[in-house]
Amino acid sequence: MRKKVLFDLDGTIIDSSEGIYGSIQYAMEKMGKEQLAQDILRSFVGPPLIASFRGLGLDEAAAQQAVAFYRENYRQAGMFQVQPYPFIEETLQELAQDHDLYIATSKPEVFAKEILTHLKYDGYFKGIYGADLENKRGEKAAVIHYALTEIEKEQKAQQAIMIGDREHDILGAKENQLPAIGVLYGFGSREELLDAGAIALAAETQELLSLISHSV
Repeated sequence: MRKKVLFDLDGTIIDSSEGIYGSIQYAMEKMGKEQLAQDILRSFVGPPLIASFRGLGLDEAAAQQAVAFYRENYRQAGMFQVQPYPFIEETLQELAQDHDLYIATSKPEVFAKEILTHLKYDGYFKGIYGADLENKRGEKAAVIHYALTEIEKEQKAQQAIMIGDREHDILGAKENQLPAIGVLYGFGSREELLDAGAIALAAETQELLSLISHSV
């Protein structure tokens, strides 16, 4: 059966750590704060950006300012500092023959579209959906709901599944009554993904072919 397959972007399609980490450290410097350790930087990939800055103990105004500084650097330097995961393009190419593929990311939608167009991956996806710049649609569950609402304007009566590397992807899918497959080559751990309720785990990109085909 042809499925609607929603993919996370960072940690699932691309390794975007260089640009993200650099932009976080830029924001911290501009805020007069100490540079962050690697494990803290890693925790930023997946959740809404402002939530991660709040998690550092910043109040709302400071967190908003940190996001603004982050995006200043990200637009100038970080956006295209990305590396597609091995064989992800071949995997997308094959999946697109049998299923309808979409992006559902907590990254602002405008950035996601620019990155995928830059990589020439945009043609594999029937829709690219993400957060808004005002953080009204920042949580992963809200992004997935938005994506499904837009998709169902065009086509119905298809099963859907979410693919992602962090618990936010899995939990966001569950809130929208979708099963989710976790990927282990991104930023989340096996324990994190299983605890969140992933129905299966892919250690490498090409494993997604059989897992998606055999998913509920």
